[in-house]
This record gives sequence, C-alpha cells and structure tokens, in this order.
Amino acid sequence: MTAVPALAPSSHVDTIARDRLPPADQWPVFLFDRPELKYPAQINCAVELVDQHVAQGAGARIAVHGRNAQGAFHWTYAQLQAQINGIAHVLTKDMGLVSGQRLLLRGGNSPMMAACFLAGIKAGLVVVPTMPLLRAAELKQIIDKAQVQAALCDDELSVELGHCMAPDHAHCAPVLEQVIHFKTQAPDGLEARMQVHREAFAAHPTSRDDVCLIAFTSGTTGQPKGTMHFHRDVLAMCDLFPRHVLHMDASDVVCGTPPVAFTFGLGGLLAFPLRYGACTVLLEKHTADTLLQTIQTYGVTQCYTAPTMYRQMAGLVAGYTLKTLKHTVSAGEALPDATRQLWKLATGLEMTDGIGGTEVIHIYISSAGAQVRAGSIGQVVPGYVAKIVDEQMQTVPPGVVGRLAVRGPTGCRYLDDPRQKDYVKDGWNLPGDTFVMDADGYFSYQARNDDMIISAGYNIAGPEIESALMQHPAVAECGVVGVPDEERGQVVRAFVVLKSGHIANAEMTLDLQAFVKQAIAPFKYPRSVVYLEVLPRTETGKLQRFKLRQMN
Repeated sequence: MTAVPALAPSSHVDTIARDRLPPADQWPVFLFDRPELKYPAQINCAVELVDQHVAQGAGARIAVHGRNAQGAFHWTYAQLQAQINGIAHVLTKDMGLVSGQRLLLRGGNSPMMAACFLAGIKAGLVVVPTMPLLRAAELKQIIDKAQVQAALCDDELSVELGHCMAPDHAHCAPVLEQVIHFKTQAPDGLEARMQVHREAFAAHPTSRDDVCLIAFTSGTTGQPKGTMHFHRDVLAMCDLFPRHVLHMDASDVVCGTPPVAFTFGLGGLLAFPLRYGACTVLLEKHTADTLLQTIQTYGVTQCYTAPTMYRQMAGLVAGYTLKTLKHTVSAGEALPDATRQLWKLATGLEMTDGIGGTEVIHIYISSAGAQVRAGSIGQVVPGYVAKIVDEQMQTVPPGVVGRLAVRGPTGCRYLDDPRQKDYVKDGWNLPGDTFVMDADGYFSYQARNDDMIISAGYNIAGPEIESALMQHPAVAECGVVGVPDEERGQVVRAFVVLKSGHIANAEMTLDLQAFVKQAIAPFKYPRSVVYLEVLPRTETGKLQRFKLRQMN
C-alpha cells in the first residue's frame, strides 16, 4: 500500500476536485527531494509564472507574440498580467465562479487562450482545457466527467460547445450553465466585459496541493481519462526538464505546434517560457513553412513539435535562416532515427527526443546535445527515477525488454476513474510503454505495450519496422500494426504513404519488403503492405494505430 503524503489544506470552496482524487492506496510515490521542488504550502502557480516577473521589475519584457486580423502584436509581462486580471474579474464577478469550480477552455494557440488559462488558475478555479477539434459528443463527456459549470470559448469554435448548451440537442450537458466567448467584438464577449475591470486582481490563496488543472488524455478510445494536477505539479514540470536538459533562461524564445490544451504544448509553449521570464510565440494552424518562418522572424531558440513536422521541415530549411535555434524538442510519438538524422543533416542540430505523458504532465526521460545517444530517447530527467519491470513488477537487468515504470514529483491521479489501479502499481507509474535500458541508464523505446506484435512466437516492435521503412527513399510516412493470422497468430502489416513520383504497386511492395529484410532481422518484414494517401493522426500528431487496425 502506498502512503499518500499529507496534503496542505485546500483553499477551495467547491471541493469536488479534491473529493474525487483516487483512493490513497492507488497513488504513486512522489519524490520531492531536490531543492528546486520545495514549494511553500500556499502558492498559486499563475502568480509564479507571471506576477513575480512584474514584481521583480521585468514587466516591460515581452512575454507573448501573437497575430490577429490586424496583424502581429505582442504583450509584455505587465500587459499579460493586466489581461489575466481583467479575465479573472469577469470569472469571479460577472460569472460568479468560486474557487474549485471547473472552467472549460476552448481555443487554439493564441495569447487570449493563454491569458484565459492563467486567469482561471489565478482565480483559484480548476481549468479544463480542450482540443480545438473536439466535437459536441466528446465535449459532453468531458463536461459531465469533470462537472464543468462554466466555459470560455474562442468565438470561432463556438458551434460544437453551443450544442452542449442546447436543451434539445442530443449532446446537451445540463451541468454547463454559462459560456462567454473571446476573440470577439460582441458587447457581451469577454473582451468587452474585461474593459469594465481595470483594477488589479488579488490571486486566490491556493494551496500547493489544490487541483488547478484537469488534463484529458488525447488519442485514446472509449471514455476519456481526466488527469488531475496540482499547482506544484505545474511548477515541477517547469523546474526539471527545461532547467536541467534545455538549460532554459530569460533569453529564450519558443514556438511550436502542440495545442496548449495538450500538456506537451502547455509546458513547452506556455508554462516553461513564463517560468523563466522568456518569450513564447503563440500562432495557430502551422504548416512546415509557417513554422520555419516563425523561427526566422522571431529569432526562436526552442521549437516543440512532432516527428512528422520535423521531417516535413527538413526539406525546406535551406530557404530560411535558423541561426538562433538551439533546441528542437520532439515528443508525442516515437521519433524514427531516420527523421533524427535527416533533421541533423539539414540543420546541424541534434534533436532532443523526450517521453512524457498527460498522467505525469510532461517529459521525464530525455537527453539533449552531446548527451544524445543513437537509438535512445535518453536518460531520466533529474528529479525522476525509472526502471524496466516484468509483469510481476520485478526489475529486469539492463538489455532486457520490459515495461517502463517511473516516479518523480508528478504522477497519475485520475479523476474518479477505476483505471487508476492499472496505471499505478506498487507506487510506480506504468505509462504502458515497452522499453529497454542499457547499462549506462539510457532508455530505448520499443512500442506501446499493446502495440507489440507477436508473430509465430516472436515479439516484434512496430516502431522498429517503421524506422526501417522511413529510411527507404520512396517512403514519406508509415505506420505498422499486427493483423490476425490463422497460422502465425499475427503478421506485420505496414501502411505506407509514398513520396510524390513513386507508384504504389506490387513491385514497390517487394522492394520495401526486401529493404526491411536488409535493415533489420528478416522475420520482422511486413508481409502485407497497404498504401494510403495520409495516415490517421490525432490533433497532437500521434499516429492512431487503432484506426489502422480497423482498416483490416
């Protein structure tokens, strides 16, 4: 049984979030032994991310760049603080929300979305950010699960959330009582309401152990899982990976593609830069060209996106100046070594790969620069510990494939969900990944536990085959899954997107199969190859292998 550390008393008037934390014996062990993780009992992470910089005389420093119909603009830390204060007043005075109530956020990557997020936290609310592409049925699940009473919504994304407010709609969520739209000139919109409230806003005196964020996992099937994170969790993710691996400071400028509703984007594009007094560029709907243009225009030093985007960008970098770029961080799905090498050849930069997860809020294994080792994601981020275990939770020796187990200052606390006991075992978080660790503590990804292909008694990792196929000059993208087979149990099937100028035919299939046999053990070659125009991906860039399986 895991002992839960004593929690600082909650400041919340509405106590649903704390009341619905998992049972004590299902919590992971939390580690706070590092000095940077010693947080006072009363702390509001929005104050730490914004207000402290203004108080320390850095209010004139640029915090965020954005773009609207009138063109490019920026907010300094003092201006961002003023926006946050105005929104917080609307939340508490106009909407009458009290601490602990859940606030759904719906918007793309924009300065207003960032300000709404921080205002909700500053007001002592529990923010529930949602992906822009979610539909009414998915939003209803989240609203009902988190018992969300109010929402702030980008006016351009109002239709689907509007269905949740319509009493006669199939996806009506009666618990949601009020919605205010932002990025609108309407007299009842958020911007107009903010104009009434010019005064400062005193941050709610939250506890370090008050829930401030319910992040719902992306790309999964079935009922959504809400992961609950405390104020200290948001700060801990900022005080470890960007500090020890990226060596972030106030001179950094960041950009990228993951939505701030996704914890990869929330950290990389919002919390990390603000924690260090740095600057973020929040623009929506990036292409490879616009992301490269953003790096060049704003003098970006850190970029966060998925492997697919880096592969697309690699062929275009010659047209841009990327001299300021120091770190390119990849996460969200496995990084093929072919993509890493392609990017390094094009830019001279070593990719920073990382594995994290919504349950643990951000990256806990990664290496950068000279510490990068071919074929490996890297070593544990300082503050975390990890090991490889078998089905009985016994530690296996270096070089043996098994399940990844991790613990640190952050960890899984599902919102009222029986799946908590599957994710946490013996005080360890089990992210569901198959890994191997070498004698030097470098961790190499094999596959998701449920993505391992067992064919004729052999364990075959789909990402290994994908990595081999990606080195073929005709392959633009690919995804590999196991499909049922009477003789072998499963056989390997590859779904391939070809580059322009290449023909999908039997000759190409034989060539791809022969190529894989030369690159890795021959028994792993794809016995079936299916050609697609595009691979199914989530909004965060993750390959949806379950959809590939459904194509069988």
